[in-house]
Formats: sequence, C-alpha cells, structure tokens
Amino acid sequence: MQQLREIRADFDAGTIVVYQAYAPAIADPALAAQRFVPPFSFGRMTWLKPSFAWLMHRSNWARKPGQERVLAVRITRAGWEEALALAEPTAGDPAALAGARVHVQWDPERSLRGGALNHYSIQVGVGRSLIRTFAEEWVTGITDLTPQVHRIAGLVRTGQQARAQRLLPPERPYPLPRPLAARLGANG
Repeated sequence: MQQLREIRADFDAGTIVVYQAYAPAIADPALAAQRFVPPFSFGRMTWLKPSFAWLMHRSNWARKPGQERVLAVRITRAGWEEALALAEPTAGDPAALAGARVHVQWDPERSLRGGALNHYSIQVGVGRSLIRTFAEEWVTGITDLTPQVHRIAGLVRTGQQARAQRLLPPERPYPLPRPLAARLGANG
C-alpha cells in the first residue's frame, strides 16, 4: 500500500536516481562531462526529484521552454542522505528555512496524465552553499531520457497507458532511518 509521504525512487546499494529537466544548452555539456558544468548555475538552488512522473508533470513531458531535456542524474546515496539530513521542510519554521542549506517539500504525486494523486512525492532543493558538492562529488552519471520521455508521452496521448507504464523507470520505497523520516514528515 502506498504511504502518504514516501520517497519512491530508482536506487541501488550506492546510488539513487533523481530527475531534472534543462534546456539543451545546459543538458548537452552536462551529458558530455557526466557532471554539471557551466552554463549550469552554481549560484542558485537546484531541485532534485526522485519521482519521474512528478517531473513529467512539472516539465510537461519535456515540452516546457527551458525544460526540453530530461536527465536521469545518478548521485551517491551518501550525498542524498547528507542533503536530507541538512534539509528543512518548506512548510516548517520560516527562520529555520531561511538559513537552511537544503529545502524539502512534499507535493502531490502525479498520474501519467498529470492528475494529482492521494500521496506525496519529495522534492529536495540543494542550496548555493552545497551546489558544488552536489555537482562535483555526488553526481556519478547522467543519462538523457528525453527520447524515452517523448515515447511515453506519445503513448499517453494516444490512450496506451499500459504500454506507457511499462516504459517508466522503476521506483520503489527508499529506506530512511526512522529519526530522519520523522523529521522530514515521511513515512519510514
């Protein structure tokens, strides 16, 4: 049974996949370097989304201007859990959030058609003070999922939900230590 607030992700023993959407000017150099390099901005927060469906909603299936390329960014679990340990919920104390290096928010998970579901997905905002660590130490690989995204979107548009579903990246509950889950408002 799906928990109300549960991190669901594609992960293995050492890494987790998060999804981001960028313009080609940022995506192409990142793919070539297999890490984020200029013109990627090291001066602003970047949001990590382990939910593929949520990013598809956010980027309009890679059709939103500036979000035409969908990247699967594989990062270390140690980095992911460091970010979570430093995070402050966006719905929490405004003073704590103002000084936080990482922000966490829970947004309604989305169906393939974009409808809000009855459970929530986590979004993790890595702030300026930690962005170089993310880009230079946590990232272990970057894959361009844009062709797959377009294929899935085409299947969804033509009513072929079952075929589209089979092409989705695998996501399963990500285990969090109970104290961290409680602090983030997650079911652990």
